[in-house]
Amino acid sequence: MKKLALTLLGLVMISCNKSKQYSYPKTKKIPVADNYFDTEVIDNYRWLEDDNSEETKEWVVNQNETTFSYLDKIPLREELRNRLEQLWDYEKVTAPFKEGDFIYYYKNNGLQNQYVLYRKKQGAEEELFLDPNTFAKDGTTSLSGLSFSKNGNLLAYSISEGGSDWRKVIVINAIDKKIIGDTLVNIKFSGIQWKLNEGFYYSSYEKPEGSELSEMTDQHKLYYHKLGTPQSDDILVFGGTSEQKHRYVGASITEDGKYLFISASKTTSGNISFLKNISISNSPLLSVDSDYNTDSYLLDSHGDKLFIVTNSEAPNQKVVTVNVKNPEE
Repeated sequence: MKKLALTLLGLVMISCNKSKQYSYPKTKKIPVADNYFDTEVIDNYRWLEDDNSEETKEWVVNQNETTFSYLDKIPLREELRNRLEQLWDYEKVTAPFKEGDFIYYYKNNGLQNQYVLYRKKQGAEEELFLDPNTFAKDGTTSLSGLSFSKNGNLLAYSISEGGSDWRKVIVINAIDKKIIGDTLVNIKFSGIQWKLNEGFYYSSYEKPEGSELSEMTDQHKLYYHKLGTPQSDDILVFGGTSEQKHRYVGASITEDGKYLFISASKTTSGNISFLKNISISNSPLLSVDSDYNTDSYLLDSHGDKLFIVTNSEAPNQKVVTVNVKNPEE
């Protein structure tokens, strides 16, 4: 570790000594004025927010050429890379979890870009189940989440392509690992919550007409996807109206699969919540917590009683019980 620290120190010193003499590509200024509360603010680089323009692409290419022409000449860079590889090159195994008849766990042989999902039955041989390293030849597609159905026989997993926040969700039969139905697309900032073994809930925004990387998305919606149906038939459960305009919407389901707990927020802190009995058709959406100044989420359930974690009048959080027939604290 001492040698590594000295190597890093040398790298920093080289960087500091040379940066004073280094010249970067010119970045043009195109002033754009905005007025906020009677104060004019000038933005000289608004043009760079258009990530689809040829000018922005050329700017990125020039910046990369400049950066790597410097980094590639650092004499200690290869030594540092080799030392880090030595430190990281050992097998890693995560804690196991049980789904259906299988025990699942992630493994990395040491230098794999992504962890590989394995499984095994009691007394059986280990089996490779899902390898994200094979999703794309250039390694730019990653596994971003997965969720098993109630009986563990079905799996919905999401992938990210090129580091994008927009996901695709693929559903497979966990027994034979064959894909079921169509791949769901244009899903963003979402979990996957199964309704028993029938289908699942997910969240997303309307796909922007311009760039999916830079256009604003500010109205999150909750959908239900029933297995065997096209995504175009998915049911809008929450959101889509001016009264339900939220930046983030998520959901969780009670262990018995009867109740849907919906959380909606306008910022990263503070949420309101709702409850819906999904075992009854066209059941009403009941308000549980209408205070945006507090945070609350579903912890567990037992029959008609919900256990909810909240920081309402409890800075260090507390657990409260709620009766599903009268969802008040």
